Amino acid sequence: MNKTRVGFAMCGSFCTHQKVLLELKKLCDTYDVIPIVSEISAVTDTRFGSAENFLAAIEKMTGRRPLSSVEAAEPIGPKALLDVLVIAPCTGNTAAKLAQGITDSAVTMAAKAHLRNGRPVVVAIASNDGLSAGARNIGELLVRKNYYFVPFGQDDAFGKPCSLMADFSKIGDAVEAALAGRQLQPILLR
Repeated sequence: MNKTRVGFAMCGSFCTHQKVLLELKKLCDTYDVIPIVSEISAVTDTRFGSAENFLAAIEKMTGRRPLSSVEAAEPIGPKALLDVLVIAPCTGNTAAKLAQGITDSAVTMAAKAHLRNGRPVVVAIASNDGLSAGARNIGELLVRKNYYFVPFGQDDAFGKPCSLMADFSKIGDAVEAALAGRQLQPILLR
């Protein structure tokens, strides 16, 4: 029997990459994981680490070099390469593009291509403006067919009152629920 194929797309919320990599490793134990990274994540060295080390860690875990361009992600749809796509972290910028149908990055192309097959996309939000300018985009995705969310809440209600963060430790549970066609509950965390 073939393993379930999980696309795992990572955007440029650099401060969350280490947490998300821990969850990616767990998924690799159960699923066949195809990694995808945003173009910014593929080339940007930050105070959280170098882009090359980030890509090398992903490749070591998955056995594959991450897809990191629109051209590389486009075949996901026509070839039906995935059973489920996870976007973790999903930045406010990427959520806005998904909500508006903008396909100008490896991650948004992966989502567009995957959705054409009517398959689930699991979103793990990480956005400093999730309860301000980004709220409308999150709301738009919450009501769309085939979008499922990793439970999320305010990560620093007093220091950053508009910031939202998924509980990344729930990615695996959210994937299982999405594959069964249901939203993991509760979606809003305290």
